[in-house]
Amino acid sequence: MPNKINNKVGLWTAVAASVGIVVASSTMVSLGQGYGSAGPGFIIAMVCALIINLFVAFSFAELAGIMPKGGGMVQYTLPALGPFIGMVSVLTGYVLVSMFAGSAEAYIAGVVVRDVFAPSISPTLVSIVFVIAFVLVNIRGVQLFSKVQIVLTSLMILSIVCIGVIGLTGAGGGEPLETTFEFNAMGAGIFSLVALAFWLFVGIEFVTPMAEELRKPKVYIPLSMILGLAIILVADFIFGSAAIRYVPLDVLANSASPHVDASTAILGRTGQIWIGLVTIFATASTLNTLLFAIPKMLRSMAEERQLPKVFGNLNKWGMPWVSIVFMGALFLIFVVSQVTATASIEIFILAGSLCWCLTYIIAHLNVIILRAKYPMVKRSFKSPLGITFQVIGITGLIYMLFNIYPDPVVKMQIYQFALVFLAIVIVFSFLWIKVKMKRPLFETTPLDTQELKHEEPEVMDHQNNINTNM
Repeated sequence: MPNKINNKVGLWTAVAASVGIVVASSTMVSLGQGYGSAGPGFIIAMVCALIINLFVAFSFAELAGIMPKGGGMVQYTLPALGPFIGMVSVLTGYVLVSMFAGSAEAYIAGVVVRDVFAPSISPTLVSIVFVIAFVLVNIRGVQLFSKVQIVLTSLMILSIVCIGVIGLTGAGGGEPLETTFEFNAMGAGIFSLVALAFWLFVGIEFVTPMAEELRKPKVYIPLSMILGLAIILVADFIFGSAAIRYVPLDVLANSASPHVDASTAILGRTGQIWIGLVTIFATASTLNTLLFAIPKMLRSMAEERQLPKVFGNLNKWGMPWVSIVFMGALFLIFVVSQVTATASIEIFILAGSLCWCLTYIIAHLNVIILRAKYPMVKRSFKSPLGITFQVIGITGLIYMLFNIYPDPVVKMQIYQFALVFLAIVIVFSFLWIKVKMKRPLFETTPLDTQELKHEEPEVMDHQNNINTNM
C-alpha cells in the first residue's frame, strides 16, 4: 500500500489543477477572438460566463463536501440518479472531451515547437514525446504530478500577466494602435458572446478527483475553484486588454492564433518566443491534469463495476496506471492518425464540450436531488440561497447548448457529432449495466452510513425507507 501521508498535497496543487485544464492553447484563441469581436466590452461576457461557472463550482464543491472521493461525477451521481446517468455523464462529458482536447493540445505543442523554435522537427514526434512524458509523470505518483503542475501553471499564468502588463504600460517596444474604443459597441449583443467566454473557464472542477490526495479536501476544493476562477479572469482581462491596444480588432477576431499576433506586436520576436513557451506550458499543464483526473474517474467506475476491473489497478505509488496508460494511448492514436491536424478537430472538441454542458446540468441536478433526499446530511460546503444557483446555472447551461457556435452551419455539425457521441455512449452504458452489471439503470446507491452519521435517527429511517422503495 502507498504511504498515505506522503501522498497528501496542499492548496496550491489544488489551485494548479483547477487552472491547469482551463488555460489551454485553445482557450487563448477564444480569448483573442472574443476581444477581437467585442473590444473592451468582452469583459461583460467574461463576467457572465464566470458567474455561470461559479455556480458550477458551487455544485461540485457541495457534492465533494458530501462525498470527498476521487471518482468525481461517478460517485456524485450514484446516490442521486443511478449508474446509467453517471456512466453517460463521465464517458461523454470527460473521456470523449479529453480524447479530442488532449490530443489536439499535444499536436498544438508540436506545431508551436516547429514554427517558433525548430522548423525542421516533426510536430507529430513532439506531440508523442509530450504525451509519453506526462504519462510517466502521472504513473510516478501524485507528488511528482503536484510539483510539475505547480511549476507549469505558475509559469503559464505569470507569463500571460507579464506580457499583458508590458503591453498595457508600453514597455515592450511595440507600437500601439492610434485607436480609441467605445467600451461596449455591441450593446445588448454582447450577451451573444457569453457562450464563447464560457470556454475560458470550463473545467474548473477537475480538482475534485484529487479529493483523496488533498490534505483538507472539504476546504481546499471549493477554495481552489473560486481562486482559480478569479485568477483566470484577472489574467485573461490583462492580456486581452493589452492585445486590443496593438492588434486591430478584425485581425484578432479572424486569426487562428490571436495570442501569438498580440504578443508579437507587443514584444516582437521576443514576444513570439515567449508566447510560444506559454502555449507549451498550457499544453503541458492540460495534458498533466487530464492524465491525472480522468484515470481517477475510470478507476472509480471500475470499482463500481461500471468498467472492467483492470482500470482500477494501482501501482506502488497508488496511481491507476492502467487507466493512465489507456488515456495516453487514446491521445497517441489521435495524434499519430493525424485526426488532430484536420480542420474538423475544433468541431469534435465543441461537440464534446456540448456533452460537457450536459454533465454540468447533471451535477446541478445531483445537488437538487440530494438536498431533497438527504436534507440533514453534513455538508462542509453548502451552495447558498437553497437551490437558486443550481436553477440559474441549469438555465445558463441550456442557453449555452443553443448558442454553442455563432455560425449555423457549423452549429449543426456540432450537434450532429454530439448526438453520435451520446448515442454510442448511451448504447454502451445501457448494455453494460443491463448485461454485465445486471442492475436497474436508475437504481440509486444510498450514501455511506459514515456520511449519514450527522443525521437524526428519524431522518435516517426516512432515507432508508426511500432507498428501499426506489
